[in-house]
Amino acid sequence: MIRLYVRAAILLFLILSNVLIWYAVSAEEGDTLKVSFLDVGQGDAIFIEAPNGNQMLIDGGKGKVVLEELAKVMPSYDRSIDIVLATHPDADHIGGLPEVLNRFDVSLFLEPGVSSDSAIYQGLEEIVKEKGIKKILARRGMNINLGGGVTFIVLFPDRDVSQFETNTASIVGKLVYGDSSFLLTGDSPKKIEQYLILLDKKGLDSDVLKAGHHGSRTSSDEFFVQAVSPEYTIISAGKNNQYGHPHKEVLDILKRFGTVILNTYETGTITFEVTESGLVLK
Repeated sequence: MIRLYVRAAILLFLILSNVLIWYAVSAEEGDTLKVSFLDVGQGDAIFIEAPNGNQMLIDGGKGKVVLEELAKVMPSYDRSIDIVLATHPDADHIGGLPEVLNRFDVSLFLEPGVSSDSAIYQGLEEIVKEKGIKKILARRGMNINLGGGVTFIVLFPDRDVSQFETNTASIVGKLVYGDSSFLLTGDSPKKIEQYLILLDKKGLDSDVLKAGHHGSRTSSDEFFVQAVSPEYTIISAGKNNQYGHPHKEVLDILKRFGTVILNTYETGTITFEVTESGLVLK
């Protein structure tokens, strides 16, 4: 009788395990792109999950808070992120990435090619090397296929930026799925925004703009915002931060063009779900 109970218990365990495994697999399938602008305080972190389950993290804020925010948008069993992209080596963008690389298996690491003497940057580079993560310098014209019809297009840098100031070297990219798109700008300043207009003004048009440099007056040139013509603009910043971000001048420009302004310091993490037919703010 005891043996019968044991065999039944084992059989029930195997059935439940199988159900859970299939649930995990099926949960990653579908036709929805998810883009989350994580609330990491005064910094940037953007988590992207393609319809096929492939994932990309752009920047990681300052510290361990990125892990707390990732836990809210990733399944507890998930211990991998396919691609990590560091827009530039400032602490409020890469400070949390060493924690991410130590916690998750990462296949590909992208950066612009400008270095920093900071201990955070040096430590991040060492982890990438120790773990054997493939590293690529992002350059204009690269189309990163995330699968499921999702593409990340690198718009800048278009050259060697090793001698650039770090913000100026920021990776600027456009995430595209169906008819929906997101323009993600790092801390890119106005002179780069103006340069991108000269290169391809029409190509900047996007549904969602991540405002450069946390809403600082150094970014969000009026003609740039007009070219992007975003339905939504995201400002990733910390509440009552010491820099006064976002600056009133930027908010005035954004309001002039009728974009819906959302910010992480009031709303928390901001998530969009996108199907081939359109984009929804969750």
